[in-house]
Amino acid sequence: MSRIGKAIITIPAGVTITEKEGVVTVKGPKGELSQELTEGITIEQKDGELNVNRPSDAKQHKALHGLYRALINNMIVGVNTGFEKKLELVGVGYRASHAGQKLELALGFSHGIVLELPNEVKVDTLTEKGKNPIITLTSHDNQLLGMVAAKIRSFRKPEPYKGKGVKFVGEIVRRKAGKSA
Repeated sequence: MSRIGKAIITIPAGVTITEKEGVVTVKGPKGELSQELTEGITIEQKDGELNVNRPSDAKQHKALHGLYRALINNMIVGVNTGFEKKLELVGVGYRASHAGQKLELALGFSHGIVLELPNEVKVDTLTEKGKNPIITLTSHDNQLLGMVAAKIRSFRKPEPYKGKGVKFVGEIVRRKAGKSA
């Protein structure tokens, strides 16, 4: 049995979960999220706890059991407390600024990059003298937040020789030795 799948999810106060025709909807103080379930996977709610069940011990059902339990748990955490990701721009002249839902990046290319962010994702940029600029992304949708952060990182991935590029705060970039003279 899936260890993740059989773990019970506790539902915090202020969060409501409904299932209708194979679609789970989670509402909370930060927003509303929904996820479609594969046929056979069911949820069972009682006494402030949620349990995800599967129809059989087939390999596919075992895999989906843990997946949907994790997705539903992330939805509950998202609408209750939210998620945050921080990106750091490492490099001389790398800058970030935002105006509303538009993020403007200067990453050493001949042109600036302007990225239109979804309404569910809030952005904040911090630039201090002598420190690398930091982009803070917050949202109640963990999947969308991860996709936006990965898109920003893909514009200039950290390179292994000097460590320049866009990286997550706390990410360790494996460094290589340069050519020996």
